Amino acid sequence: MRSWLVQLNNEVVECQRCARLVEHCRQVAREKRRAYRDQEYWGKPVPGFGDANARVLILGLAPGAHGSNRTGRPFTGDGSGNFMYPVLHRAGFASQPTATHVGDGLELRDLYITAAVRCAPPQNKPTPQEIRNCSAFLDREIAGLQNVKVAVALGKIGFDAYLDYLKRRGLLQTKAAFVFRHGAHYQMPDGRILLGSYHPSLQNTNTGKLTEQMFLEIFKKAKILACGQATASAKPQPRRAKAGSS
Repeated sequence: MRSWLVQLNNEVVECQRCARLVEHCRQVAREKRRAYRDQEYWGKPVPGFGDANARVLILGLAPGAHGSNRTGRPFTGDGSGNFMYPVLHRAGFASQPTATHVGDGLELRDLYITAAVRCAPPQNKPTPQEIRNCSAFLDREIAGLQNVKVAVALGKIGFDAYLDYLKRRGLLQTKAAFVFRHGAHYQMPDGRILLGSYHPSLQNTNTGKLTEQMFLEIFKKAKILACGQATASAKPQPRRAKAGSS
């Protein structure tokens, strides 16, 4: 891993900017879930994971209380990861279809995973200020991953986090024209392509709002675009997002 990314990830792990989130992560780690009673929880901010030379970036919401907050790796050890990694494996981005713990042999190829917020928030709902507190890490991370050509935002918070990153860099004046929806496809002013996908939360996957085939198509498209085999032709058109998009 590149030295700048090692340094950034160390800073993420040591961060204590959000007292509410720090306490929640520690509380969950102390109390645990019965199924994991014999395990030691990570209980700290979770750094990004993957290939530092990746051309595809996944931008999620935040760690799961008993997934990433337990294992210390994004989308590892919970229902969202159990849904996502088999898809990433089929799409050629993951070395194996399972993600259970750090050291399980999983490697990502041409893919890096990060999140808008690095601590598990109560009810999976970080506050706007907590998202802003994490933005400095995200800015450095996205800017440093210089080979990224396609960003896949999982859910509206991840989608907005990428747009806000561009606003902070002075590359975007307003987010109004960029509407989150599953399958959204935008050419961004930084030269990258932004794809939108419903988040692989159990709420979405158990209800059929997000199916395995829907998710796989997103990553097939990301791979084609990252390889330069297709061009992004979608231009932002002002429109209103449907209520409840996630």
